[in-house]
Amino acid sequence: MNILHIDCSPRPDSHSRKLSAAIVDKVLEVLPDASISRRDLGAHPLAHAAPDYATTLSSPATLAAPLKGVLDLSETLIHEVEAADAIVIGTPMHNLTVPSVLKAWIDQILRAGRTFKSTPAGKVGMLRDRPVFVGIASGGTFSGERGNQPDFLTPYLSTVLGSAGLKSIQFFSVQATAFLDRDQAAVAREKTLSAIDLRRLETIACPVD
Repeated sequence: MNILHIDCSPRPDSHSRKLSAAIVDKVLEVLPDASISRRDLGAHPLAHAAPDYATTLSSPATLAAPLKGVLDLSETLIHEVEAADAIVIGTPMHNLTVPSVLKAWIDQILRAGRTFKSTPAGKVGMLRDRPVFVGIASGGTFSGERGNQPDFLTPYLSTVLGSAGLKSIQFFSVQATAFLDRDQAAVAREKTLSAIDLRRLETIACPVD
């Protein structure tokens, strides 16, 4: 069993990191023997798509015969996803959507002919579905009765991850972090995690013959 744990915040003590760590702890309650693979996009950002990578993806001919090494990073990141039984992503909301470091990761794993295929009805994912848990920290409030800003993060992630075949996504958020002290933030984390659904993980831990 393997858990892919991704963090996106540049701050080592951020709310989204604490939330993703708490999610991993919950997952480990069901998969206690699971190994954890780390991809810290906040501490070690990926480079944005280079010209050769963009050119390779631009036509079937170049994609079929890419320059040597152009797809190596993409393959490494896709293999990390394929090896995971569950994925945990911790991310801040930056300007109403995902931070650029997470977008750079998405641009490497969402690849035509590798993780999705194009059809007349739209993109069809080629990856095996698995539970994805996304912990979000937002300085403002984007949901509920007090929501006062748009949310382009959760629909975007649902769409792009779903395009690759990752459709079993749960979102958890700690909002208004700009106005919370440490104790209030801890309470907010516990409250949002009370809704976590681990039933899919239980079937992984105890597969039926």
